[in-house]
Amino acid sequence: MTERRIRVLIAKPGLDGHDRGAKVIARALRDAGMDVIYTGLRQTPEMIAEAALQEDVDVIGLSILSGAHMALAPRLLELLRANGQGEVPVLIGGIIPGEDVPALKAAGIAEAFGPGTSTEAVVAAVRQAAARKWAKE
Repeated sequence: MTERRIRVLIAKPGLDGHDRGAKVIARALRDAGMDVIYTGLRQTPEMIAEAALQEDVDVIGLSILSGAHMALAPRLLELLRANGQGEVPVLIGGIIPGEDVPALKAAGIAEAFGPGTSTEAVVAAVRQAAARKWAKE
């Protein structure tokens, strides 16, 4: 029996037009043996939730540099719960002020990463999030 591959959706919600970090993370996750779906720039929470549903992903990674994380991330979590996907862990990275992290986690974000986080740390966190999700299935 082969090992189950982690399916990760990487999304850039909002009007942020800078996607270098998201592409670096997507490449690192692919290099680590994961299936990665990158939705591209300027996605709405509704578009991301629909893509997660259609692609049957195990983990969602959001990259937000615009400062809109306190509006966009909770909205996505609300939509995932409405779609019956509340168990899909959502990780967020980008310019996330430390004082916002507790509120994001209280809303349901599994992990938050700031500038300078190593790709190895992100890969490990995605693996852990997928393992926790699978353990509940």
